[in-house]
Amino acid sequence: MRIGKLLIGTVFLLLLGCADKTVYATKNQMPYDVWYFTFTTPKLLPAQVTLLKLLDTKGYVYGFNTVDQPQGRSVGQWAKKKGRSIPAFNKVKSLPQAMQFCWDSIIDKKVYETTILFDKSIQEKMETPEPYWNDPKEDYYHRYMIIGLAPEGKVKVWLENNGAPDILLTTAQITTVSGEQLDMCKDVTNFPEGYEYTTKTKEFIKDKVYPYGSW
Repeated sequence: MRIGKLLIGTVFLLLLGCADKTVYATKNQMPYDVWYFTFTTPKLLPAQVTLLKLLDTKGYVYGFNTVDQPQGRSVGQWAKKKGRSIPAFNKVKSLPQAMQFCWDSIIDKKVYETTILFDKSIQEKMETPEPYWNDPKEDYYHRYMIIGLAPEGKVKVWLENNGAPDILLTTAQITTVSGEQLDMCKDVTNFPEGYEYTTKTKEFIKDKVYPYGSW
């Protein structure tokens, strides 16, 4: 849902504590209609995303109160290909500049607030075509973003790749806070009465050492 143009985009970056970053708006059109973002967690180490705001390259801020929730199958470390399905809600019509979201780490029993800044190299990667791996006559675009949420509040971001392992976005600036440092996410939770592990999670982590892998 669009809730404003460049002015709100500037306020959004100030709220993120990124006033030294350049806010810009472009008129360039993506070579596709929308791009998608999905969340993933390690297998049976659950998390839920509760609120998300995204600033795009046209200066619009999107607010998501309904977010397609994480699915996860990685064990011990992130899988090279994490898989994805086309989400119903997590889609945007212009490339990303910044994202901020609140999430409940059920395994950590706490709320985290994560901010991600995307530089132009990521945007260029998302809009540059290359031959599709199994049909070179067709163009492939890196239009599927995957955000991993792990124990200890660790967050990583990838682009789904062209028939190859997902591309880790090492130039994305990621900051995660919790507790007294929460701002947008203060009192935002799906678990106001506290967190409980499912039987499957209890069985899975039994005799394992936290954080249950290298994330």
